[in-house]
Amino acid sequence: MKIEVWSDYVCPFCYIGKRRLELALDQFPYKDQVEVEFKSFELDPNSPQKIDLSIHEVLAQKYGMTIEKAKEANQGVGQQAATVGLTFNFDEMKPTNTFDAHRLAKFAKTQGKDPVVSEKLLNAYFTESKHIGEFETLADIAEAAGLNRQEVLKVLHDKNAYASEVRKDESLAQQYGVRGVPYFVINQKYAISGAQPIETFMGALQKVWEEESPAPVLQDLSTEEDVSCADGNCAIPEKK
Repeated sequence: MKIEVWSDYVCPFCYIGKRRLELALDQFPYKDQVEVEFKSFELDPNSPQKIDLSIHEVLAQKYGMTIEKAKEANQGVGQQAATVGLTFNFDEMKPTNTFDAHRLAKFAKTQGKDPVVSEKLLNAYFTESKHIGEFETLADIAEAAGLNRQEVLKVLHDKNAYASEVRKDESLAQQYGVRGVPYFVINQKYAISGAQPIETFMGALQKVWEEESPAPVLQDLSTEEDVSCADGNCAIPEKK
């Protein structure tokens, strides 16, 4: 089973949805046969790298609400995050453009490190209040994940490096009609939109497994006939 997840590193529900999926997988008996791949999605591709506003101010401007209402909304999201063991530090978050973070994740994928890099990027932004738009911060995250710092910086300073891979993900999202994230696609056939409850993920995993997994094919090694019962009757063996 393959699960593709479109998400952004500054999307709070993406982090919550990621954790809920992981918790569901922990209860799924066939977890070792499930591959999870994260895909790039930018909530705001036009966002500048440096934003001199708090996340509360950004939310207030975007939705035309007061700062107080924005703080209440963020607090509610933070409470949801806490239910799955996450700590969101909204007061210190540093809004930024995430294109370079996505390029880093694509490079990490070539080294088999994309799952750990993606987790560290989300934790850096939401919990550690780091500026994930800055190259040095991204290099710190990559190095902590086991990547070569100088190779990472070389990739980041080349604006074309892994850009096409990011755009390919975003183009595919458009083809699927993805308008918001997180967005989960299972076996390119089933979709789950948003940070759904763990039970929803559990039900989806079980449903897809039952529908997609082939029934076992057994090779018959029997040597004798008329030695079994079926349909309420038992075979009467012929005398030899």
